Amino acid sequence: MLAAVLHKPGDMRLEQIPVPEIGGHEVLIAVKRVGICGTDPHIFRGTFPVPYPLVQGHEFSGEVVAIGHAVTTVKIGDRVTADINMSCGKCFYCRMGQKLFCESINQIGVHTDGAFAQYMKAPEANIYKIPEEMTWEEAAYIEPLACAIRGQDRANITMGSTVAIIGAGPMGLVHAQLSKMNGAGKVIISEMNAVRLAKARELGVDHVINAAEEDPVQAVRDLTEGRGADFVIEAVGAIPTYNQAFQMVRKGGTLVTYGAAPATATMEIKPFEIYSKELTIVGSYAGTYDTWVKALALVSGKRFKPADIITKTIPLTQVVEGLHEAMSNKNTIKIMVDSTQV
Repeated sequence: MLAAVLHKPGDMRLEQIPVPEIGGHEVLIAVKRVGICGTDPHIFRGTFPVPYPLVQGHEFSGEVVAIGHAVTTVKIGDRVTADINMSCGKCFYCRMGQKLFCESINQIGVHTDGAFAQYMKAPEANIYKIPEEMTWEEAAYIEPLACAIRGQDRANITMGSTVAIIGAGPMGLVHAQLSKMNGAGKVIISEMNAVRLAKARELGVDHVINAAEEDPVQAVRDLTEGRGADFVIEAVGAIPTYNQAFQMVRKGGTLVTYGAAPATATMEIKPFEIYSKELTIVGSYAGTYDTWVKALALVSGKRFKPADIITKTIPLTQVVEGLHEAMSNKNTIKIMVDSTQV
């Protein structure tokens, strides 16, 4: 099968590799669509540690073409997506219902081979069936939507609150829509790219701030009578924007650390400010359990429409170019890869 194999940072090659062999509790999936995630450029550049060689790609949909001998809930021909987080189910964290912290966690497309390929495998327990009317693109967006829902749940956004989001990329725009669904009275987005700002306006964001032209921290304060936002979601993953987030949040507010900063990046904070402002700081990095069910329901019910965010679809043979575009062209918001086009 054809796959895009990352051999070392910046060195991804299209190669013919064996179709994955499945175990008794696994299924083989013919990949239909896979999204280029904001984490994928970090992996590609080497700022997000992974084992090599690796087939990336963890936002995917496809059709089951083979099942292991012990599989009972999935059949050949099922249209599916899958939770990428594979946990042991036995350690302290798994028994506490916190599979993301499993002592032997493996993530598809991050620690084991993923969907930048014609075929991939996944455990039966991680499979979610998708309805016939759901498009392959919509199904491939379930994973990032589940991640954003996790962040929203962690924040516990309240009715009538003001939510400031830093970054109008694919995840920032999702958070803007989910914040509205969760009852936010005012949603603000800060972004430097004009195309992304226009998309935010199109999706109904109440206030957009062009951070290339004005101080986003002051702008948020001006929109909140000098207080700052009740909730601030950092959806960029850069130290300068994390610094802005700490300045944007009001006393007694909540800061959601959602953007994936480089693993080795550090920043200075003043503990007294956290203490004196009684800030709540929550981290969120992946979807889990119920957030997948919620994401499927939102897409199935047309409450969330991935097509509003997807910029383009490219063939698998252009995935390397797609990664470079995702890193360099901020006019491109979300790229889908068609693994059937080779």
